[in-house]
Amino acid sequence: MLETSARLLRLLSLLQAHREWSGADLADRLGVTARTVRRDVDRLRELGYPVNASPGTGGGYQLGAGAELPPLLLDDDEAVAVAVGLRTAAGQGIDGIGETSVRALAKLEQVLPGRLRRRVGALNAFTVPMLRGPLPSSVDPAVLTELANLCRDAERLRFEYRDHDGTPTRRSVEPHRLVCSERRWYLVAWDLDREDWRTFRADRITPKPPHGPRFAPRTPPAQDLAAYVSQGVSTRAYASHAVVRLLVPLEEAAERISPSAGTLEPDGAHACVLRTGAASLDVMVIHVMLTGFEFEVLEPAELTEAIRTAHDRLARSLARAGESAPRTPESAGRTRATRSGSGAAC
Repeated sequence: MLETSARLLRLLSLLQAHREWSGADLADRLGVTARTVRRDVDRLRELGYPVNASPGTGGGYQLGAGAELPPLLLDDDEAVAVAVGLRTAAGQGIDGIGETSVRALAKLEQVLPGRLRRRVGALNAFTVPMLRGPLPSSVDPAVLTELANLCRDAERLRFEYRDHDGTPTRRSVEPHRLVCSERRWYLVAWDLDREDWRTFRADRITPKPPHGPRFAPRTPPAQDLAAYVSQGVSTRAYASHAVVRLLVPLEEAAERISPSAGTLEPDGAHACVLRTGAASLDVMVIHVMLTGFEFEVLEPAELTEAIRTAHDRLARSLARAGESAPRTPESAGRTRATRSGSGAAC
């Protein structure tokens, strides 16, 4: 009986780990026959777990949604990871998730073994959060869940989208993946009307069901979708683009330049390349200067001219500031010493 109970728990854990299993795969994982798997599935159903089965060669077993959430089976590392994740979820830009996370964490800590409570407690007691203040925008968790489900099920999405100035448009897309940055969530999708890949900010999406039909997933626009979205929001979205070599190692630059401000590539051990965008070349000058690093402009040549123009403007401003500075005994003394030194040199 003990062996059967342990096997049922193992079976339940496997069903929770993946969306669908074939009977043969489950039998192989559990080290039993397919007939034993069917009997164990029947036992789980008797215990109230909604295990769905689909017939045929492509069929399998799937843990369905029931009236109540079944207990989750987590190993030690998974339990600690979930607890820590709940602690930090409030900073991920999901509207209303903070209070929900606290309630879920309280339930989780009630059932954690003492050894795991001590691990989580140590992390909480000796970790100081560095708050960034209110996020510029947040996304409804229900919208985020709906988008994730449509990506998973390869089902078309219809929604209203607000651009940066609030103008609404109706869109129909084939959603592919959600990408989460430090402060925002983005949806990467194939836009059916524009026949091209697009990136949408999730907080500007208002789903307009009914959705569908199902579609065959396309080859994504890039293998690294995080880098693809970073380049889109930091470069492609702007009128002016630039490539700049920063004279610092990649790791140092990455500490100051976020993925939403530009994409970084290594260029030897002591430099890296920044690809970024801005509304204009004048704004680009400020953007590059604010990195705080020595740099070299690779392209466009017009950016070098814009920097030279800004340099001349700053030089004239400094000259005027020096001419209008109030005279003090110290500055007068420095002036006399400079003149005296110049005469001696001649």
